[in-house]
Amino acid sequence: MQLKQTSGLLVLCSVIGLSGCSSVVTEGSSAAAGVAGTALAGKVTNNAAVATGIGLGVQAAARAGVQYEQRKIHGEEQDAIASVAGSLAAGAVANWQIQHSLPLEDNERGRVTVSRIISSQGMSCKEIVFSVDGLVGQAGKPTSEFYVATICQSGANWKWASVEPATERWGALQ
Repeated sequence: MQLKQTSGLLVLCSVIGLSGCSSVVTEGSSAAAGVAGTALAGKVTNNAAVATGIGLGVQAAARAGVQYEQRKIHGEEQDAIASVAGSLAAGAVANWQIQHSLPLEDNERGRVTVSRIISSQGMSCKEIVFSVDGLVGQAGKPTSEFYVATICQSGANWKWASVEPATERWGALQ
């Protein structure tokens, strides 16, 4: 039985590792955590309530870990856009793209422009309009989606200062 569980986990882990689809990763890691939690609970106790608690705890921890990684990836994308937009003057347009460190999300590309500059008493911010034109490496006619955000200068870097478009694009994973 142990060999069967181990081989099932290896297959699941390989599917998760090769996938660029975050929903497969989220659900796959949740399922793998459920299997691992069940195996752990079976070794620790015969009490069904305790076993259920262990399984739910392991599953919640796995889901939280995946969501943390997704937030990091979305932060990388926001930082890439902010970095390009930070050097632009109002009205100028530049291209942006992201190569994610973990393949949980697609590597996207687009354009960004500064629609207005917001500065006062040592605070330097910009309102930007950016597009998501498709995947990096895919040529052809873009299927653009447009978003508005605010970035602000933080030391030498420009950082994302608004919640949008994270809510619409990524749900609760900002």
